Amino acid sequence: MSFQTPAKRTGRTVDTARIGSGLKLLALLVGLMWLSEIVDTAMNGALDQYGILSRDPEGLIGVVTAPFLHLGFGHLISNTLPLVTLGALIAVGGAARLFAVTAMVTVIGGFGTWLISPPNTITIGASGLVFGFASYLIARGIFNRRLSQVLVGVLVVLVWGSALLGGLLPQDGISWQGHLFGAIAGVVAAWVLADDRPKRKPVV
Repeated sequence: MSFQTPAKRTGRTVDTARIGSGLKLLALLVGLMWLSEIVDTAMNGALDQYGILSRDPEGLIGVVTAPFLHLGFGHLISNTLPLVTLGALIAVGGAARLFAVTAMVTVIGGFGTWLISPPNTITIGASGLVFGFASYLIARGIFNRRLSQVLVGVLVVLVWGSALLGGLLPQDGISWQGHLFGAIAGVVAAWVLADDRPKRKPVV
């Protein structure tokens, strides 16, 4: 007869709960995007005005709302697929980790987009969040110095590298500003949330 130690049982339970909480938060985020687009379509696109209106103080509300707004279901689907895939890799670390990365990418990336986008333009969509998730996963392994995370970053580069680079090139109707600052914000999030940041030793 074999026995399983309580510590091992507890560890597995905690890991499963953490992953589950992360995936639930990801599902909630994506669900809100789809719900917003359904409502927006029913209102003939009336919600799109709440995107990031560049360099207008009233447009700052779009920093928070823009990732949940899209220009039609085609736009939403193109963002949903990579968002779910990349987000799931982050969600493995739990809801708190996914929330922290999402919050930093949303705020830093959104404010940068608001700051340098052409005047009188409105930016909507979760592509900045996609770029932030991707750059976070690429940079995370470097800051944490973990081989498994580095390999995940390499996989992200191999699968999405060309699309990420292409998204940074100026194109009509596409916010390279949102992509650029989303990517920058993802690197910042990886640095801020690094597991092995040096701790200060007390001085006596």
